[in-house]
Amino acid sequence: MKNTTVIIVMSALLGISMIGKKYFEKVSLVLVLMTVLTFSHCKEVESKLDQEKGIAKKQYLPEKNEVNVLILKKDIFRKELVSNGRLVALEKSELKFNVSEKLEKIYVKNGDHVKKGQVLATLNAFIYRQKVNKAEIDLKEATFEFNDLQVRRGFSSNTKDSLAKKEYDMMAIKSGYKNALHQLENARFDLRSTKLTAPFSGKIANINSKQYEQISSGKEFITLINDAVFEVEFYVIESELKDIKIEDKVTIVPFAIDKKYEGHIATINPQVEKDGTILIKAQVKNDGDLLEGMNVKVFIEKDIPDQFVVPKTAVVLRDNQEVLFKVKNGKAYWTYIQTTLENSKEYALIPHPDKSSASLKPGDTIIVSDNLNLAHDSEISIKPKD
Repeated sequence: MKNTTVIIVMSALLGISMIGKKYFEKVSLVLVLMTVLTFSHCKEVESKLDQEKGIAKKQYLPEKNEVNVLILKKDIFRKELVSNGRLVALEKSELKFNVSEKLEKIYVKNGDHVKKGQVLATLNAFIYRQKVNKAEIDLKEATFEFNDLQVRRGFSSNTKDSLAKKEYDMMAIKSGYKNALHQLENARFDLRSTKLTAPFSGKIANINSKQYEQISSGKEFITLINDAVFEVEFYVIESELKDIKIEDKVTIVPFAIDKKYEGHIATINPQVEKDGTILIKAQVKNDGDLLEGMNVKVFIEKDIPDQFVVPKTAVVLRDNQEVLFKVKNGKAYWTYIQTTLENSKEYALIPHPDKSSASLKPGDTIIVSDNLNLAHDSEISIKPKD
């Protein structure tokens, strides 16, 4: 490129010697323009070459993987038994009327909370009040006959309590007094049965009947659920039973609610089912969001001390073997390990006993993220902590 410039300049000077003075100024201007354009072109070419060299250098720079790390230490591992369960109310009753009649009034609706003894619904009671009245009249007649019989047999009607039981029963039956008492008691019970009351405090569910509908005795009318405390029914396998005992703490996580509830083991059924499982019942208090029949996840935790504990993301497979990546001098080196325990988030582990090169010790720097594509001896850089 420099030789070309010299030739152009020399040609221009030769031309000047052959041209008269009157053209000197024009030729000089052309010469200057050509020199400037040639110099600019050279600079542009050199700049492009430098850029290409820079790109080539960048392409050959080794790529570093950014990772998160932790310092390995002995810690408490929270062993976790996990099972699926179902909420069952401690107190639950299918309430029914003991007599048949038209439904006169419903005082509650599904979801209402009621107190023990509260009236929930009533039937038309006219017929049953009439029966009570009739039974009371029959009892009065029988009482007169009973007293008259005592007098005729030489006893005073005021000494009824002093009669021998055999003598009393004979005269009470013969006069119809006992039968009248029995009929009145039944009539009063039927009258009371036209009112349905809550046997305990709880929440109303499963009302399907309408006002003025004919209600049959013994037909399920309302479900009452005491939802203050729920039982959680779940199963564990035989080998897990050794890690469970009464009053152990459990964590309950409903599938439908993003909440955690603390409870405790209440009962362990002393029988193994045909499928090799054992029924466990825990109890958990309700904050108002839990419902009868909810499906839940149950976690039972046990603390196991003096373990190497790492997040599950730290363990990867290489050649179908579990490995951890340790950091040394800015590079990642894998070491073979064996996981001994696991929960939903972590592993407890040891160096692989069959690998002589396997090594773990407190203070090792362990890679816990972005390790899926790492190779042995990979360049890494540690991400700054937030």
